[in-house]
Amino acid sequence: MASRKRKATGKAKTAAKSRRAATSGISKQQRMIEMLRRPGGATIAQLGKAFGWQPHTVRGAISGALKKKLGLKIVSDKAEGGDRIYRIP
Repeated sequence: MASRKRKATGKAKTAAKSRRAATSGISKQQRMIEMLRRPGGATIAQLGKAFGWQPHTVRGAISGALKKKLGLKIVSDKAEGGDRIYRIP
């Protein structure tokens, strides 16, 4: 049988990113908290791009892991005509 070359799928690329993050010693949860503590906060799109997540996954992480499990207060503001900004006060 001839060997087949495989293209890296989305899952394989995400797994590679996860391995790199794991070796840096900083968890995704910690990185997310750092992004939300910035003075300007972060949008769903910014968080999704940083972690390679879909918007529903970002919202779930905010409400489940950060709000419910860690008890953090998350504030969201929406500028007129802009994206919603999430931040930790």
